[in-house]
Amino acid sequence: MEKDKEIIERGNWTGRLDFILSCIGYCVGLGNVWRFPYLCFRNGGGAFLIPYSIMLFIAGIPLFFLELSLGQFASQGCITVWAVNPMFMGVGWAMVMISAIVSAYYNIIIMYSIYYMMASFVSLDTQLPWHDCDPKWASELCRSDPYPDFKTMTDESLIQHEAMRLKNKPCLSGLLPNISSAVGFNVTMIEDIPNDILVYNTTNCDLKLKVPSDEYWTRYVLRLHEADGFGDMGGLSLKLTLCLLLAWVVIFFCLMKGIKSSGKVVYFTATFPYIILIALLIRGVTLDGYEKGIKFYMTADFEKLKEPKVWGDAATQIFYSLGPAWGGLMTMASYNKFKNNTVRDTFIVALTNCATSVFAGFAVFSLLGFMATQLNREVQDVVDAGPGLAFIAYPEGIAKMPFVPKLWAFLFFFMLFTLGLDSQFAMMETVISGFVDTFPSFLRPKKELFTLFCCAIGFLAGLPQVTKGGIYLLTLVDWYAGSYNLMIVSIAEIVGVCYIYGVNNFRKDIEMMLGKQNIILMSYWYCTWMFVTPVAITFIVFMSALSYTPAGYGDYEFPGYAQALGWLMSLSPVAIIIVIMIAQIIRKGFPAVVKSEPNWGPALDEDRALDPIRYKPIRRGQYQPNNDIQDMNGHTNIAFIGDEKIKYIPHESN
Repeated sequence: MEKDKEIIERGNWTGRLDFILSCIGYCVGLGNVWRFPYLCFRNGGGAFLIPYSIMLFIAGIPLFFLELSLGQFASQGCITVWAVNPMFMGVGWAMVMISAIVSAYYNIIIMYSIYYMMASFVSLDTQLPWHDCDPKWASELCRSDPYPDFKTMTDESLIQHEAMRLKNKPCLSGLLPNISSAVGFNVTMIEDIPNDILVYNTTNCDLKLKVPSDEYWTRYVLRLHEADGFGDMGGLSLKLTLCLLLAWVVIFFCLMKGIKSSGKVVYFTATFPYIILIALLIRGVTLDGYEKGIKFYMTADFEKLKEPKVWGDAATQIFYSLGPAWGGLMTMASYNKFKNNTVRDTFIVALTNCATSVFAGFAVFSLLGFMATQLNREVQDVVDAGPGLAFIAYPEGIAKMPFVPKLWAFLFFFMLFTLGLDSQFAMMETVISGFVDTFPSFLRPKKELFTLFCCAIGFLAGLPQVTKGGIYLLTLVDWYAGSYNLMIVSIAEIVGVCYIYGVNNFRKDIEMMLGKQNIILMSYWYCTWMFVTPVAITFIVFMSALSYTPAGYGDYEFPGYAQALGWLMSLSPVAIIIVIMIAQIIRKGFPAVVKSEPNWGPALDEDRALDPIRYKPIRRGQYQPNNDIQDMNGHTNIAFIGDEKIKYIPHESN
């Protein structure tokens, strides 16, 4: 009988675990592997967990629960769910726009993972291509040998030889007068510079040497040296274009049947990364120097907590990792059965996601500690955020592992691939479901074809990012696409639901689904939704504005027109909210524009009957009660008709 209650045309998760694993896969993404550990070491190590945990409970969990409950209650995606408050329908379109823009660039990261995974696989019988400096792609700055430990060296001629390999000789020549003055005698040749001065007092002349993985990433994979900023992005990279095509083909086949297909894929993609992270941690703590990385990761600098930016970073990371205001949570929850326990799911997914971030930090920094030992550097000198960490630091550390590094490299990049897929599934489903729910009679019968169309558009949008200077555009999108706009969207979401629709009405909706709620828990939702969360999000916006820096890549700061393009991407979703709000006010007028639509509420009339005063049956008499049911309106997403509970059997004409 439970199966008969499925919303047939739109679909449901086939099992409760499908939804939980999909949410975990959506929230646990690439950011858990590189962004959270980076923020920890930048913001006080272990002390960063304090603001991170506080922001989780005052902003992350309340927004997470709000979106799950709203989507599940109406069985609608992030656009049509705004029948609850038509004036704020632009919030849904803003979510779709953000997810669409981010999907186009997020699949580029998946594409890089595919490329490195293939490169690792074909190298299983040889050695990794970035193991040494290959003259085919390496520059004169490439160095594959471990950095010399001068403190333990006793051979003066060897010290001089190794030091000269690290120095810019014309720069040393310019320092000769100063060195002569310092040592008290005339030094005319750089070879005559005393070793202690040469090693420790001429650091300004150090060459900016590169490890092989850095050169391989920049000069072979990206071919960035062949581009000249935004003014000359260079041609397409054929190898990356084909990998991007493969990535979109995988996405299409996983999504073509909607949640019926993606809901099964996540059983593997959401669990496999944990196996690899555990294996990497076990392997990492057996390597020399692992304790240096772990110590660096967990050493708490409580003085950092006095800096407002640390709290801003913590709040921003919660937004990025849990995914409120992206539309994905609302979309996935819309496929749940009406009485699914969203409170339980909220705490399971949110706590699992944050625990994964902390756990991934141990795996990451044990490996970075080993790498720092090998290169005779400090840990902070071998780690970086974003793609640089995933495709430079990790490959370098893995390449120097003493036991089957090729296999470890393949497994690591396969893990990145699966981490990226889950998040991409949710973002693409947000875009697809947003349009399909808005135009159901036209698009729902052709959902597979529309999915193919969306994937094709995503592929075309990604092509500029696989040019030789494509990393610049990817960085620009990453910098601006999901920043201020996410925070403003979330504030609009809270205002539309809790302030205008009414937090008490929303509480009644939740209790229709879940039954009477615990008074303590309900007080927590009230306090956070009505005061704490909006204040916290406003704080995020304020801190982000204070700490704003123009986008750039390495030493290259993007030109003004590129920054303007970035701001256009960032503010377009906000503009959509305002434009649609004005259009709805003109079309409906007050007070109708802030009143819920007649079709707002549960999708099934039998669920609407749980509160017959607030929700009247809306489908009685629309269908013929026989075995040849015709769709009088051209579309529907219900399985039962009114109180008669006559099963809806899809007809070929529908």
